[in-house]
Amino acid sequence: MSFMEFAVQASVIFIGLSILAIFLRLVIGPSIEDRIVALDLLSANAIAFIAVYSIQKNTTTFLDVGIIVALLAFLGTVAFAFYLGRRKKT
Repeated sequence: MSFMEFAVQASVIFIGLSILAIFLRLVIGPSIEDRIVALDLLSANAIAFIAVYSIQKNTTTFLDVGIIVALLAFLGTVAFAFYLGRRKKT
């Protein structure tokens, strides 16, 4: 096993564990702000998982999917922030 294969396997394990922890925060989160941050972190970890998978398969095809997920996550976070900003004004 080369160092690159070991690094990819370790990355998959750590990303998977962090996705589990973030998912718990998403479910248990006491406030809506916590859940929004957890959702943003979940999308960031999904992007990291896509990048690691792309490295493992030695292809760049999946990186486009990661870019699209990043764009959608950013727009979702901005939309939630806008919603929370309007909700606190009223």
